[in-house]
Amino acid sequence: MNGVDLLREAKRIDPQVIGIMITAFASTESAVEALRLGAHDYLSKPFDVDELKAKVREALEHRRLKEENAALKKALAHAGDFANIVGESPAIQQLKERIRRVAPTPSTVLITGESGTGKELVARAVHAYSTRRSAPFVAVNCGALPETLLESELFGHVRGAFTGAESNKKGLFEVAEHGTILLDEIGEMSPVMQVKLLRVLQEQRFRRVGATRELDADIRVVAATNQDLGSMVSQGTFPEDLFYRINVIAIHIPPLRERREDVLPLAERSVAVLQSAIR
Repeated sequence: MNGVDLLREAKRIDPQVIGIMITAFASTESAVEALRLGAHDYLSKPFDVDELKAKVREALEHRRLKEENAALKKALAHAGDFANIVGESPAIQQLKERIRRVAPTPSTVLITGESGTGKELVARAVHAYSTRRSAPFVAVNCGALPETLLESELFGHVRGAFTGAESNKKGLFEVAEHGTILLDEIGEMSPVMQVKLLRVLQEQRFRRVGATRELDADIRVVAATNQDLGSMVSQGTFPEDLFYRINVIAIHIPPLRERREDVLPLAERSVAVLQSAIR
């Protein structure tokens, strides 16, 4: 193979490899091709050794700065997500630590807590610390939509599937491909939708409303509820199979009355938000 082929193969094996092309047959075409493939620079023979050393030092410094920039962006992203989870109590510190440990796993997560405790904020933090953080995060309130609309919202539909379906529409399971979907208030989901969701979780596939072809569901499901799903299972109002599918890892958010030391930080955050809005 020639030098360009070698660079292409090296980049395939390790995209971070630094390439400096040296050739006796310099041409604009070969230089452009090498740079397009990710070569840092291009030298023609005969070359000066000191110049080559300088190019190597420059390339290494460039890679160091890129790595530092990526690490800084990651740190800022994580800080931003945890910055929205306000509190100094031991309970909040334990919550953040649990998010850090749970997020990198591929498991389904069930977030429980009373209304207003910040379940969506926790779901977003789980996504931000996961391996799927570069893909979309989408949320849907399962209790806010009737059964037929929720099915279309989650799985999408094809043209003509029902009255008003004038074109194909992607569902949130497609929109969130490779990312995370939050099913908020999952306890409000109808029995029919519970069965359909269980099938998606079991088979990792779904079908648009009115379609015949199935699609892969490469997403992480995070569910949230303010209800006691365990009691609902005992009462027969929530399917046991679905409960165990979504309750692989549980995260509980304690109410504010159980962490009174967080009242002042929350009040200060509210005042700061109001002041910012007024300005």
